[in-house]
Amino acid sequence: MIIKCWGARGSIPVSGRDYLKYGGDTTCIEIRTKNDEIIIIDTGSGIRELGKRMIVEKRDKFSIIFTHFHWDHIMGFPFFRPIYSEGTKIDFYGCAFEQGSIEEMISKTMVSPHFPVNFNEVKATFSYVTVCSAAFQIDSVTVTPIMLSHPNRGLGYKFVEDGKTFVFITDNELTYKHPGGLDYEDYREFASGADLLIHDSEYIVEEYEVKKTWGHSIYNDSLRLAMESGVKSFGLFHHNQNRTDGEEDAIVEDCRKIIAEKKSALDCFAVYQGMEIAL
Repeated sequence: MIIKCWGARGSIPVSGRDYLKYGGDTTCIEIRTKNDEIIIIDTGSGIRELGKRMIVEKRDKFSIIFTHFHWDHIMGFPFFRPIYSEGTKIDFYGCAFEQGSIEEMISKTMVSPHFPVNFNEVKATFSYVTVCSAAFQIDSVTVTPIMLSHPNRGLGYKFVEDGKTFVFITDNELTYKHPGGLDYEDYREFASGADLLIHDSEYIVEEYEVKKTWGHSIYNDSLRLAMESGVKSFGLFHHNQNRTDGEEDAIVEDCRKIIAEKKSALDCFAVYQGMEIAL
């Protein structure tokens, strides 16, 4: 399993000299299975560059899994170039909960007057699979969902292939239980022993004091989850739109200091756009 990040930013894309290291695009993760099948998590603005790569590689079959349907996680879909090519086939996976259907949520990104091309005019073929609780299979990868603690609900996922485990939980508030959300212990158990955990780490303590209930975690809590879950590697994710490279570096440095003080062997880093990890 090869995991590549095409967008790690939260809320809205950003650009400029302060965001070069970690990147400015919003959530999009690519997973390549051992059979070279492509699984995509979320269609944030990062999917635009992924789509360009897929055109170069002449790829026309994709599985796209959604964590939830907030704007920053779907806004890039109309700019995913393969959808405008005949022969492209996309299987969508996710849970719309009480918000409608997956098709309805995605089609809203291409509604007049906000976008000039209607969803029904694209040339790709789509199928929709509702996955709200039960594990499912995509190629050689077993995927298990878990409810997020986030406004309007959402899902995190565990990906397992050949004994290697990748857990992706973004937009999750560990210290506040939203409707449908779970307890801290549930997330700890879900991530237990994973080779890689990527978890929402948007806030510092001072920010969280005024943004509690917004659906995101303090990086200290995410780090504690990683250490108590016994994962091998931990990636901070969903970087605040105002967080500069230098400020994110300071967060990573503080995490590594805490890890050293706890005498933990955890590998910790901030996920950056273009980062690639092989499990």
